[in-house]
Formats: sequence, structure tokens, C-alpha cells
Amino acid sequence: MSNILISSGRPTFRRILQRISILSVATAMIACWLFLSIASVLTLKQYAQQNMQLLGVTVSHSLEAAVAFRDVGEIHETLTALGRQQQFSSALVRDSEGRPIARWPTTPRPRPKTPDALIQRWLLPDPVVQTVWYDGVPVGEVQLTAKGRLITHFIWLSLALLTGFLILASALSLAISHYFHRGLVQALQNITEVVHDVRQNRHFSRRVKPEPIEEFQRFAHDFNCLLDEMEQWQKQQQRHSASLRKSALHDPLTGLANRAAFREALEKVLTDPLQRTHHALLFMDSDNFKQINDNWGHAAGDRALREIASRLLRFSARRYPTFRLGGDEFAMLISDVTIDEQIQRLISRLGYLFVPPMPLRNGEAISLSLSVGYALVEPDSTSESLLEIADSSMYHNKKLRRGR
Repeated sequence: MSNILISSGRPTFRRILQRISILSVATAMIACWLFLSIASVLTLKQYAQQNMQLLGVTVSHSLEAAVAFRDVGEIHETLTALGRQQQFSSALVRDSEGRPIARWPTTPRPRPKTPDALIQRWLLPDPVVQTVWYDGVPVGEVQLTAKGRLITHFIWLSLALLTGFLILASALSLAISHYFHRGLVQALQNITEVVHDVRQNRHFSRRVKPEPIEEFQRFAHDFNCLLDEMEQWQKQQQRHSASLRKSALHDPLTGLANRAAFREALEKVLTDPLQRTHHALLFMDSDNFKQINDNWGHAAGDRALREIASRLLRFSARRYPTFRLGGDEFAMLISDVTIDEQIQRLISRLGYLFVPPMPLRNGEAISLSLSVGYALVEPDSTSESLLEIADSSMYHNKKLRRGR
């Protein structure tokens, strides 16, 4: 979920899953390591003790005759041979009365205090004592002290192998967990991205993809249904807003853009450096509109206004924006003009469109005429200055027409 939200210091869902996996695997593997280690060491201790008992029986049988006849040389030779084979660390042979006959090694060795020695003493704490029999009569005893170096080496090797295998199993478990968590995290990330995009950018058309996990799929389905409703609501709002804007910027009688739209279009021209020097404003006023209202009524006046709007649209051919400013006043923004001669030619062409009279009821007709003023957009023009120039030009032309 990565980069779409500002970090708040909280751990991510992926990080939480990783922590849970690591703690679970570590706890399970440590418990397994302890259990297997303890079980293995206890089993090995029991095996080592039984092995020493068996060794004691074997040595006692080997020394039967030598102990019975007190052949010290033979006893010492046998003990030396077995001791050099690492069968035991020390041996002591006593007669039937408990007096020492022979020992190996001949000089007692001090017990080392290394970790291996401590383990040896724990595994085999007491020497093994075995009675020596000869013809069914006890003739002495053999006391053997275990040599635990091999045992401790085996223990360390076993623990190392066990640790290595458990570490390998832990890594494999974490890898498997990560593989399965990836789908979980990706599903949540997909949902989060859609939710964030909808909230941040209002993209109500976004939808959550189908998810393989049942709970996520149900959440995605419900959220998509909510988005459907929100998208419908958004479209209704947009249509309503468009309708309100159209009503706010259009004249209901003539269908032309109104004064508010005119102000907006004029400001757009004035704020665009590329358009400022290539536009002109036409300001128009009907010459005989009051006469139409007075003689034929307001219905005829409305019809006259619609006819004026129709002829203006015919002239502009949708190329030049045309506006009704109110009453019988109209305006038009002319593009691609830079000199007065171009404007004069356009005004002449516009005048030809108003030569045909407008038919009224009972076969009567009335002439429609406009007084037109204009103002070229200059680099330093403002909306007020343009309106003032165009209005003055229009009234000047109106006076000239009345004086004819």
C-alpha cells in the first residue's frame, strides 16, 4: 500500500504479517529445538549408561582368570589395550576384599573442567562397578570411568545439525508464508488504491477487481455496489449542475448566451495574450423594438427578438459567440480581425441579413434593423473600456440612422 498514503508511523499490513510469521516460526522452531535437544540428550544419556554397563561386563569376563590368579601383568596389559582403544578414561581392579590390584592409567589424571567434561559428568556421573566372577565365585571387581569425548562430540554435532535443519526449515516456512501473504497483501492493496483514488480524485467509475479471498470478495462487491450508487449520484449532480449552468449562462427566450456568459467570454479573451490583438466586440441595439411592442404586443416583441437571434446566429455560423445582453441589446465577439476595414465589411454583411422584413399575423410584416457599434481589442483594453467604446460607437450610428 505503498505510496498512495502519507506515512503516519504505523506499521503496514505487510509488516504486521511479516512480524506474525517471524514470531510464529521462531517460537515454533525454538520449542522444537529445545524439545528435540532435551529428548535426544536424555536418550543418549540412557544409551551411554547401558553401553558402560555392557563394557563393564565385557571387561570383567576378560579379566576373570587374571584376577583369580592375581596376574597383575596380565590385568595391566588388558586394561592398557582397552584403554588405548578409547573404551574408557580410567579403570581400577580390586580383589575380593576391595584392595586395589591394578589401575589404568597408572598415574591418576585430574578431571578437566571444560564444557565437554561437565557434559560427560552429567551424562555419566558415576563410575560403573562390575563384579568379576570365576567359577561362580566373586574374585574381585572392575571400576570403569567413562570416556565421554566421543559422546560430547556426537552431542555437539547433533545439535549443530539440528540447529541447521531448523534454520533451513524456518527459512522455508517464512518463504512459503511470504508467498501466500503476497496475495493477501495485494488484494488489500487493490482495494485501498481504489478507495484512495475515489476519495482523493472523485473517480467514481473505478471498481475493485474480483478477489480470490471470500471476505475480500464480499467487501469488494459491496464497495462496488456503493460506487455504482455514488457514480449515479455524481452523474445526476453533473447533469443538474450543467442544467443550472446552462440556465445561468443562456437566455431562455432566444437561446443565446446571456450577459453573464458574455462577461466570462470577454474576460477569457482579454486574459489570453494570443487573442487580445485579434478580436473585436460588436455591440447591437434594435432600432424599432419599442414600436413592435407598442403596436403588436409583447408576443410580437418576443417573436422579433427570437428572429433577431436567429439571423445573428445565421451570420455567425457558430463561428462568433453571440449574446443577448438584455432587452433588445445584443453583442458578438469577432475573431481574426485586426483593422477597422475588416469590421466594416462584416457589419455590412450583417446588415444584408436584416433587409427582409419579419412576417406578422394577418399577412403583415415589419422591418428589423440594428444599430451596430464596435471596438477593436487593444493590448491595454479592459472589459469596461471595450464596452464603453462599443456602446458609444453604437449610439453614434443610431443617431446617424435617425438623421437620414
